Amino acid sequence: MADFDEELDASGLNCPLPILRAKKTLAKMDAGKILHIIATDPGSVKDFEAFARQTGNELVESKEVGGKFEFLIKKA
Repeated sequence: MADFDEELDASGLNCPLPILRAKKTLAKMDAGKILHIIATDPGSVKDFEAFARQTGNELVESKEVGGKFEFLIKKA
């Protein structure tokens, strides 16, 4: 896992909460900073892909680790 600037643990939250929390956290971050998100909702994989496309933020990494989904999003 690459370096990141902030971490958001959205484990146990279902759509759309992981996206909403990520959006709120990203709003407080500077451009170019990276947010690491941990989620347990399988739907979050497609959600974060769509979120990145729609917001212009870059989905740097998306992977599953032991039943949890991890994302790195770089703020545009």
